[in-house]
Amino acid sequence: MLTRIISAIIGISVAITVLFLHKTIVFPIAIAAVIGIMLFELVRAVKLEKCIPILVSAEICGISLPLIYHQWYVTLYNEKEWYNGFIDAHNIITFGITLLCSFVIFVTWLNKHKEIQYSQIFFVLACMVLVPHAMSTIVLIEEQAGEHSVFFIVMGLCGAWIADSGAYFTGVAIGKHKLCPEISPKKTIEGFVGGIISTAVVFAAAFFVYNRFIAENPLELDAVRYILVAAAGMVCAVIGTVGDLSASMVKRQIGFKDYGKIMPGHGGLMDRFDSVLFVLPTFYMFVKIIGIIDISW
Repeated sequence: MLTRIISAIIGISVAITVLFLHKTIVFPIAIAAVIGIMLFELVRAVKLEKCIPILVSAEICGISLPLIYHQWYVTLYNEKEWYNGFIDAHNIITFGITLLCSFVIFVTWLNKHKEIQYSQIFFVLACMVLVPHAMSTIVLIEEQAGEHSVFFIVMGLCGAWIADSGAYFTGVAIGKHKLCPEISPKKTIEGFVGGIISTAVVFAAAFFVYNRFIAENPLELDAVRYILVAAAGMVCAVIGTVGDLSASMVKRQIGFKDYGKIMPGHGGLMDRFDSVLFVLPTFYMFVKIIGIIDISW
């Protein structure tokens, strides 16, 4: 327990430092580092971490995306007349890096087809697309939310973690019926429902408190949007549970207890961010649709 607490304190301290520097290059570099570690853990999960061409290709594809996103918005804000041209350049660069890295992986597979199975290759390909795009959503939120960026980043992350905490405490209190006993024996249907409700309540309350007492320039929120915010919390809770169960299923089929040991007592970064991979893009989509984040050049 002491080890878990110490790891949590260190992790929270690092997170606060990164958030404090969110308007600097430190922020996308930190996200790139998180993506890099997560990809290493996933590549190692399918026993390809010693195949350098595959590992390096996956890492390059992953860590480049948040830096490209950051540079994209820096250019947009500082050189607005370059907008259309840079949009094209951004898409070409992102696609080009992904294509090149995929090509290297396939060539390596052809060269080592007797040692490497197709399931390993396509797992790596899926991860090197999903993980960086999902985690880089946090860079989009930071750049587009302006003065409210820290609040939205925290809420995007909490969309996953509040549901997990709510489900845990509800499950301990009244949980009787197993949700997915073969994948995650401790999860219950009652806990799942409790996580959904608690996330909805916390989302609505957090937006209300922030808007009423903290924000210097309040967000445009009416009664309907508060209801939509609560609905967004509910959807994030469901999506986060799917992400958590999916990552747990991969670990069980591979035979892993944890993806890594970078956080003693907690496992690897994939163990901490598995549900975040699904929740962040969902949260970003909701706040854009609701109209809470509305970027203007």
